[in-house]
Amino acid sequence: MMLMRTDPFQEFERITQRLLGDAVHPVVMPIDAYREGDEFVVRFDLPGVRADSIDLEIERNVLTCKAERPLTVPEGSEAVVAERPSGKFSRQLYLGEELDTDNMSAEYADGVLTVTIPVAEKAKPRRISITGGGGRKREIKS
Repeated sequence: MMLMRTDPFQEFERITQRLLGDAVHPVVMPIDAYREGDEFVVRFDLPGVRADSIDLEIERNVLTCKAERPLTVPEGSEAVVAERPSGKFSRQLYLGEELDTDNMSAEYADGVLTVTIPVAEKAKPRRISITGGGGRKREIKS
């Protein structure tokens, strides 16, 4: 399994916010995650975030993405509707051992941070030769 789980406290935080009446300001950083060939791709939605405010780090197969979106209502103005969350955001993903985190890359464009992590060579399917009686060889895919 490439993505083992997401932040276990995120759902708890979402429920707490809903109970406390602050559901209009979600702390969640939405993602899409999928495998594409020999790569694992994670896309983080970060609209309105400057690239230099994004911090991405990997430690012991835990990928942490932190970002900050400034307040969009100018100081001294009166907000009529303020649904777009601002402040600091964080998301952690627990990655499987079969990913090559030493060779991951990231790109930020159009408010989406795309992180690409290659599948480790040891996790890729491979053929194994089998020799049997009579000197014939047979290959099986593992």
